[in-house]
Parts: sequence; structure tokens; C-alpha cells
Amino acid sequence: MTRCDVLVVGGGPAGSTCAWKLQLAGADVLVVDRATFPRDKPCAGWITPAVVDTLELSIGDYAATGRTVQPISGFRVGRMQGPAVNVAFGRPVSYGICRSEFDEYLLRRSRARVVEGTPVARIDRRNGRWVVNDAIEAGVVVGAGGHFCPVARELAGVLAHERVVAAREVEVRMNAADAAACGVVGNTPELRFCHDLRGYGWIVRKGDVLNVGLGREDVRQLARHVDAFVATLEPSVAAIASRGRWRGHAYLLRHASARVVVGEGILLVGDAAGLAHARSGEGIGPAVESGLLAADTIIGAADCSRETLCRYEDMLDARFPRVPHQATPNWLPERALIAAAHSLFTSAWLARRVVIEGWFLRGACGGKQMAWT
Repeated sequence: MTRCDVLVVGGGPAGSTCAWKLQLAGADVLVVDRATFPRDKPCAGWITPAVVDTLELSIGDYAATGRTVQPISGFRVGRMQGPAVNVAFGRPVSYGICRSEFDEYLLRRSRARVVEGTPVARIDRRNGRWVVNDAIEAGVVVGAGGHFCPVARELAGVLAHERVVAAREVEVRMNAADAAACGVVGNTPELRFCHDLRGYGWIVRKGDVLNVGLGREDVRQLARHVDAFVATLEPSVAAIASRGRWRGHAYLLRHASARVVVGEGILLVGDAAGLAHARSGEGIGPAVESGLLAADTIIGAADCSRETLCRYEDMLDARFPRVPHQATPNWLPERALIAAAHSLFTSAWLARRVVIEGWFLRGACGGKQMAWT
């Protein structure tokens, strides 16, 4: 039997960040993941300066060994079929990364013991401790395995009523001919919103890597909207994307999540806890922050009882309040709501202040978050 103080199930940004903080505090941490790193991860793949600072990353050091880092200094924002505006900041406000590189970097940096290629098939409570797969024993288990995390299932069962965001994306590493033909500018990702604002498509170029995808709250309409989005792509972009493999993933928005995040000797972090931001669907920032909050809770806990660990839930509620999101004032009829919201995509000022600074960067570049968040 392998024993540790804390077992982290999932080696993505939430799990690796939690393990990193715990290791720095002197805890014996073991991370187990069903994948072998580096592994592919469906994600548009960009991080904000706030994430960089929270992780204490040096962008220069991170990129020095050949990892992909694409400074982003603007966005092109519009409707799926309709006008678009350019939002320029004149300085980097985000960085495009490849999740296969980024996630492995964070996992190795944690210096935790790692067991890869091992799915969690069984979780038992024995004598006040957790036993996983009849092989690993720990006082505390951190569930960091994403939306389908087995620890989340153990804690609250399968929540069939969950209203998820579903997404499909393709990522292609371009050859020299592709890179020359691709009309997407690396420092200016494109965001194209569905007519009802219940989802958006993206086109993100990160050096010689192109990522194209779309996510929606309405799962049943996902395929139709993906097809409609692909039909709007420039021929060169569509041709490059057609050579990749489309993959899907799902996640919960914080305001819609009803997941229990704390149990006896258990904490959930990141997508396992359902923490994605409402309008952008961003998950990396909340994953990193929740990993640190979970580590702080464990470090300061006198025991691993649910009552003691509930401090983590209080901190999550304070940092990520469950506030319902609305695109426009709720007294307008639905058609007027959509029409008013679409004005965001004809005004560069509104697109910058509301869509980019408010929804995606969340005030991180000096803009004030506005009422439509």
C-alpha cells in the first residue's frame, strides 16, 4: 500500500497547483492521473496575466525551452454571421499556450510524486482514511479530475440534471505552407458569438499552432452551431482545421453548478467543482485559484473532517459567488435583449469594455467590469 498525506486525483492546472502549494508547505503529496503526460487537452488555450502572477511564472523562462507562448494584444469580436470589430490594447493582455506543454510543466514543477496512466476505479473510506484502487492510502483526497472526476462522483453521485456547457475544438500544428496561408493573426484571436449569445466560436493562432472551436450552453444544438461556425471560416483556416481531429469536452459554469465541493477528507477543485466563469467559460484561472485555496485549507486544518474543511467552501463562495449572468437588463423582451446585446459587436468601445475586459479578462487589464457581466 502506497501512503501519502494528500492524494490529488487529476494532474491538470487545478491539481498540480494544489500539489505545488502543499509540497512547498512540506506535505507528502501524490498525484494520480489516468493520462500519461504530456497529453492532449481540448482547450482554446490562453492564460491571463493574473494567472501568470498567481502561478509565479516567468514567461521568459517558460518559453526559453521551446514551449509555445503567444502574446495576445487584441481581439476581433463579432457575431457568427455579421459585423466584427477590432479591440486593440497595444500591449499583451493574455498569452496563448498549448495545454499539452503547459499542464506538463505545472505537474513536473509541483515536485509531487506522480502516478500516470492510472484511472481511479474505486474509492473507499477505511478507518478514517481514504483508500483508492486498493493501492493508495491518504488522509485527504483532492478531486481535480475535471468535469467527470471520479472523486466528484464519490462525493455527490451522478448529477443527471446538471446544465453543462459542451464544446468541440480542433488543434492543428501547421507546416510552413499552412502558416503562410493562414489569415489569422497570432496576437489577435477571433471570437464569434452565436445569435442568441448562448455560446461562441473561437479562432486562436499560437505560433505555428491553430485552434478552432465552439462552446454552447445548449448541448442539443451544439453540432448544428459547430457546422454553422465552420461554414463561416476563411477557406485557408477551414482547410487547416479539416486536417485535425475534432474533440469534445464539457464543463459547468459556477452560477449553474450545484456540486458539493467538500466532504469528509475530500475537496473538489477546478472543473470538478464546477467553477468556470459565466460568460467566457474560462476554467484555467478558477482552477489555479481553487487549487491554492484548497491547499491553504488543508495546510491550516487541525483535522480533515468535513466541518473543518468547510472553510474552503466559504472561500470559494467569496471568491466565485454564484451570481446569475444576464446579457442585458432583465426587463426587456427576449428579442430586444438579443438586439441590445448585438450592439456589443458594432461598437469597438462596448466590445472592449463589456466583452473583453468584463467577460474575458474580468477587469485584469485596468478596465472596470460593467453591468453586463
